[in-house]
Amino acid sequence: MFSSSVIEISKSALKNNLEFLQDILGKDVIISSVIKGNAYGHGIESFVPIAEECGQSHFSVYSADEALRVKNISSNGPTIMIMGMIDNPELEWAIENNVEFFVFEPDRFQAAIRAAGKIGRPAKIHIEVETGMNRTGFNLKQLKSVIQEIKNKPDLVSFKGLCTHYAGAESIANYLRVVEQIKTFNRIYKWITEQQIKPALCHTACSAAAIRYPKTRMNMVRIGIMQYGFWPSDETLIHYLSKKEIKVDPLERVISWKSKVMSTKEVNTGEFIGYGTTYLAHKKMKIAAIPVGYAHGFSRSLSNQGRVLIRGKRVGVVGIVSMNLITVDVTDVPETQKGDEVVLIGKQGDLAISVASFSELSNQLNYELLTRLPNKIPRIITS
Repeated sequence: MFSSSVIEISKSALKNNLEFLQDILGKDVIISSVIKGNAYGHGIESFVPIAEECGQSHFSVYSADEALRVKNISSNGPTIMIMGMIDNPELEWAIENNVEFFVFEPDRFQAAIRAAGKIGRPAKIHIEVETGMNRTGFNLKQLKSVIQEIKNKPDLVSFKGLCTHYAGAESIANYLRVVEQIKTFNRIYKWITEQQIKPALCHTACSAAAIRYPKTRMNMVRIGIMQYGFWPSDETLIHYLSKKEIKVDPLERVISWKSKVMSTKEVNTGEFIGYGTTYLAHKKMKIAAIPVGYAHGFSRSLSNQGRVLIRGKRVGVVGIVSMNLITVDVTDVPETQKGDEVVLIGKQGDLAISVASFSELSNQLNYELLTRLPNKIPRIITS
């Protein structure tokens, strides 16, 4: 297969997750599928076509290069929205290709107007407002001139959306901060409508906010991690389940990551395994070498504590995770042999290795581990 591991992407799991989300949000709320970070490691080129097949027609990306990738792979002419980085020279491309984009500072706003004038068609913009995240967004003073110019130049600016981003809606520790942000956004929206202008869409909710703060759903939500089958945090899952009689996670993981045993060997008692002296064989052991390492997104912090599945058994990483290789203890699975399937993320038999387990063992977020999976690992679509 000319690769040391493969990532499987389940179309049926994605369909389940999107249907679950749409049922919660209601049929009138648009789900913008957030596919920044290479579709959270799932692969933009693999994910977008099956998302379209599942009915998705709105995609949020972080940067212009991701927007271009979506444009090149999509077949149904979806709406593409850039939430972050787009250089001023790229604005002309975006306008020509009907790509929408956030505007959160005066320079980009003016550059968009100039680009629209040059091309002769309006820039489709989403105005991001500052509500307390303190990263990007117009404050009210800046917003006054922006709104006036939008009103004055309808042929150059199409006001597609008003938006903001919450500072940690996945954690109850941020409750008061998020509530204040919601109030601030609502005040700004009210002020804008009083200027006899109205955005086509209002969108502030990420996955966590959409679940924990129903009033943030408005008419569009930007859903990232949950469409892939993961909860933003344990708190968010507990919050959802607390309102249900049946305490079962309704989401299905879209991603699985698999490799094969490259070789096996015996190690005598008292011998060190791998680089350095971090693991000493305390008995005669059988180990298996797996051709995956930190170059593939299997963090070095999982040395001597990571887990994989082989022959339906959970086995531990022994020794240092190297660039392209891990070694695992298969002493208790003596039938292990070269070519056996190794599950790094996913199910095998009755057991599963979750992305959350990586987080617990390596202090990585779900998001971090997923987005570190290199694009060079082949993605295979499964039913």
